[in-house]
Amino acid sequence: MIFLMGGTSETGPLAGSLADRGYRVIVSTATDAPLDVGGHPNIRRRIGRLGEEGLCALFREHAVRAAVDAAHPYAAEAHAAIRQAARRINIPCFRLDRPGVVEEGEGIVFATDHDEAARLAFSFGTPVLLTTGSRNLAPYVRESRRVGAPLAARVLPQPESLDACRAAGVPDDRIIAARGPFSVEENRAAIRRFGVGVVVTKDSGEAGGSAAKVQAAREEKCQLVVVRRPQICCANTFDSIEGLMQAISTKIPVRR
Repeated sequence: MIFLMGGTSETGPLAGSLADRGYRVIVSTATDAPLDVGGHPNIRRRIGRLGEEGLCALFREHAVRAAVDAAHPYAAEAHAAIRQAARRINIPCFRLDRPGVVEEGEGIVFATDHDEAARLAFSFGTPVLLTTGSRNLAPYVRESRRVGAPLAARVLPQPESLDACRAAGVPDDRIIAARGPFSVEENRAAIRRFGVGVVVTKDSGEAGGSAAKVQAAREEKCQLVVVRRPQICCANTFDSIEGLMQAISTKIPVRR
């Protein structure tokens, strides 16, 4: 059995590639968000967040032979949990790392974390559009109130995301509940809707819509504040499904 921690757009194709080669695959996602993992009989899906202990238990129960981390590039806790669990169970851990696309340049500044990103974003004194999700709202709401500049947040259209916005103090009329990735025009429309001068984003790669955000911010003459990716140390890291599949095939022979 191969354990695949996913949720990104690469999850379905990766699960399909594994199944087509004869591996049995458990696809694990934190939420029940729609995700096409295909109908191959070798693929099953489970839903719910798992920490290190939960992963260890699952690996033992299903005799998992290898763990594959294809979680979002910014899911630092998930990356650490799967890596530690694989080490404890003594199975190989492979990681698919989606390449970033945002580079430093005019109108683009990078921040090491959300606290710094919030300070940078509101230092310009203009309305801010936050597109980094609903899990780190507090520093942005705090800076918005401190400097008196409005904040709008684009989050997933899920109850937990909307509840997090309301709990943090983001007004309903300044919440965009939608699932990306978003086109250049959709990003420009959001910027114009709130008169935004600064967009805060993550570098989620091409598949995550980062390039479209960069272009939209440039066309709307907005500043872009980018939260840097967490540093993940994993020896078996690959930037393509093809490279990852080759490594898995070499190290984990299919059992016929």
